[in-house]
Amino acid sequence: MSRKRMIIGLLFIMPWLIGFIYFYVRTLFMTGQFSLSEISIASTGGFQLSFVGLDNFLYAFRAHPSFKQILTTSMFNMVVDVPLIIFFSLFVAMLLNRRFKGRALVRAIFFLPIILNADAITEALTMQLQMMTGGLSPMSSEVASAAGNATVSVGYYLSLFENLALPPVVLDYIVGAVSRISDIITASGVQIIIFIAALQSIPPALYEVCRIEGATGYETFWKITFPMMMPHIITNVVYTVVDAFAKSPVVDLAYSTAFTEYQYGLSSVFSLVSTLLVCLLLVIVVRIIQKRTFYYD
Repeated sequence: MSRKRMIIGLLFIMPWLIGFIYFYVRTLFMTGQFSLSEISIASTGGFQLSFVGLDNFLYAFRAHPSFKQILTTSMFNMVVDVPLIIFFSLFVAMLLNRRFKGRALVRAIFFLPIILNADAITEALTMQLQMMTGGLSPMSSEVASAAGNATVSVGYYLSLFENLALPPVVLDYIVGAVSRISDIITASGVQIIIFIAALQSIPPALYEVCRIEGATGYETFWKITFPMMMPHIITNVVYTVVDAFAKSPVVDLAYSTAFTEYQYGLSSVFSLVSTLLVCLLLVIVVRIIQKRTFYYD
């Protein structure tokens, strides 16, 4: 039976494995080859490689004006944002998994960033705001007044957190999370869907036993829900890290270096270094989470 399951699993991932070997592994090999070479475009088409060793790597880390800063900032933002996205997605999924009137509408609202193009929505809103700010109308003054009141409210709640003697690092993390709440919501759509599917797959008998034994909701979450969600947390962490990397400024820098400045070797260095760092981050995070993961059979 175990061998049969293994064969079925291999057949299931076979299309992805073929595409990975044929497209991605070949691309990685060429990227490594380009990073060690100086590339010149021939007048008749194609390109020529001149081996330069580690010159591109040395230039990237010693002489390039912005690569190290952009890489460090991107990795730091990734480490900060991933836990926020995971916890927010799990919290919203638990709310949306409950039965209440209008649940389908609420789910659709949370999934709108996936269904629609977030960049197009942002541009439309920006154009509308520019049209409205031609003159200060009574409506815009009311909006400004409401924004001022919201700022006062946020400052009031931050003072409450300070009175609770929270460490400055925790307080800065909370402030940063509040300031990026729109980005967190936009990046949480797929994770919410995965968590909802995971919550619906938990056997109801486990919750019935908890109610019979008199367990509180807090105990039920930490003893049943959270352990059963750990495999799906790993899936969402991998997806979130890869998605954040694909949208990071490092990718934009590598693209502009290759197709605007035509420095293909240096661009390959940017891509290769950032990819290796993301893979290392994924290995460390997944290894840590797997030690506490429970697989229900």
